[in-house]
Amino acid sequence: MKVICTNKKATFEYFILEKFEAGIKLKGTEIKAIREGHCNINDAYVIMKNNRPWIVNMFIAKYEFGNIFNHDELRSRELLLHKKECIRLATRIKLDGLTLVALRCYFEGSLVKVEIGLARGKKLTDKREAIKERDSKRNQERDYKNSFK
Repeated sequence: MKVICTNKKATFEYFILEKFEAGIKLKGTEIKAIREGHCNINDAYVIMKNNRPWIVNMFIAKYEFGNIFNHDELRSRELLLHKKECIRLATRIKLDGLTLVALRCYFEGSLVKVEIGLARGKKLTDKREAIKERDSKRNQERDYKNSFK
């Protein structure tokens, strides 16, 4: 499995409750641009239209050698999930007030997959605690490394 891009902000801004693997509908020039590594999901999120998930704001750069039929860079793209998963996600979003966030994009064989997470937003205090934990862990590792010198 080759990871194309990840959304590092997602784990900082949200509590990830569940993860799902979804296929994605792409055009020919989009897959060629992704194979070159021109993809970004930092601002991407998932919405439900007619009980089908769509990824919004996923940036795929224009293919360099494309012609007039080149794709739009920020167009909405449909995600491919089983019908039961789609219905389950739609009800969880409506009833529990959760969000769907794109976590990473990767190749599985020759197919492009998107990992999406069912997430609940963090409050400012939770983010501060995460920063404190990260800093203390970094300091412990630095002290441990320096103790051998």
